[in-house]
Amino acid sequence: MGSQKPRILPWLRAQLDLGRLEGVAWVDESRTRFRIPWKHGLRQDAQQEDFRIFQAWAEASGAYTPGKDREDRPTWKRNFRSALNRKDGLRVVDDRSKDPVDPHKIYEFVAPGVGASPEPDVSPDVSPDANRRDSAPDTQENILEELLGDMVLAPLPDGGPLGLAVAPEQPPQLLLNPSLDIPAPCPNLEPAENPLKGLLVPEDQWEFEVTAFYRGRQAFQQTVFCPGGLRLVGSEAEDRTLPGLPMRLPDPEGTLMDGTVVELVRRVLGCLGGGLALWRAGQRLWARRLGHCHVYWAMGEELLPNSRHGPEGEVPKNEDGGVFDLRPFVEDLIAFMEGSGRSPRYTIWFCLGEAWPQDQPWVKRLVMVKVVPTCLRSLLDMARAMGASSLENTVDLHISNSQPLSLTSDQYKACLQDLIEDMDFQAMGEA
Repeated sequence: MGSQKPRILPWLRAQLDLGRLEGVAWVDESRTRFRIPWKHGLRQDAQQEDFRIFQAWAEASGAYTPGKDREDRPTWKRNFRSALNRKDGLRVVDDRSKDPVDPHKIYEFVAPGVGASPEPDVSPDVSPDANRRDSAPDTQENILEELLGDMVLAPLPDGGPLGLAVAPEQPPQLLLNPSLDIPAPCPNLEPAENPLKGLLVPEDQWEFEVTAFYRGRQAFQQTVFCPGGLRLVGSEAEDRTLPGLPMRLPDPEGTLMDGTVVELVRRVLGCLGGGLALWRAGQRLWARRLGHCHVYWAMGEELLPNSRHGPEGEVPKNEDGGVFDLRPFVEDLIAFMEGSGRSPRYTIWFCLGEAWPQDQPWVKRLVMVKVVPTCLRSLLDMARAMGASSLENTVDLHISNSQPLSLTSDQYKACLQDLIEDMDFQAMGEA
């Protein structure tokens, strides 16, 4: 006899009607809106009761067996959220997950009767005749959506700890059994831990691609890991006691033919002094100029900024100035994947020694430098490869020197949402 697993919406309605889980309750008489506790696991006041709903779904879906599997609150929470996010009949109407006293979310059923009939999923080991007799007349597409939508973490066959699914040479495909009209078993690909959390670690090495242009001609490009940040300098005689990896911009003679322009570029490079410093602290990138050369900066697309792109600001001298914030990037990335936002910006442009080229082509400026954090480019490339559909093939995520991981679109968005929650919690601790 085949094993059975409940669908999350009828299961959730049953939990709300029972009212046995702390903080999980209807909030209106029509029973269309309900609240779910949403406390971050690292809060000092976090208790087991705050995660009962996530644990209950993990048990009901077969992802967690008490006494056999290790507890994993972040994964329970991520699986629960991913399952809800995939349902068209449900939406978040009030996100109070950042409330310092009572963090929670208010959900709403947006279609009449959504989740009203508790119809279980039947696993593919049921015989063809039994499937026709006992199952509701779901279409093949609906069954496929349910199997994909409710994929969760399960213990390894030997009862060991949960692990990350490493991408095989070719991602496994869903194979339809012609005799059953339902998909054959599909491996679980939900990661046990968020592989993107390394982006939040200040000591982590970010890789930067640095490209310099003299009067629009590319004169220099180098990609480096910079644990303590980098410094753009114009002379080998710069002060090496200053922090950051020094990157010397080359002499313009090999790039430019006009002798007058060559001397002007040399003058700009000579004014860099201690250099233009760029480093990461927490979830932000900071810049500081250590010489006499004025520097203006702006966020741009991967393509070069147009002539009417104004500056974001001027890099302060001997003071820290923020030039990039990871949180808006992650928010824009999620919106981009959902088809409701523009491509997030991550390329930082610096104009050295002159005012920003707002009213004329940037190629007229003597020295322009483009800096790209390569991990952010990888995150956007992965989102583009996935598209907006959760039914797309899995895509490999490879950041820095990490092991490639295979993630679906829904899993990827869940990891990005986890990042935002962690950043919010980190900001609350610093306030």
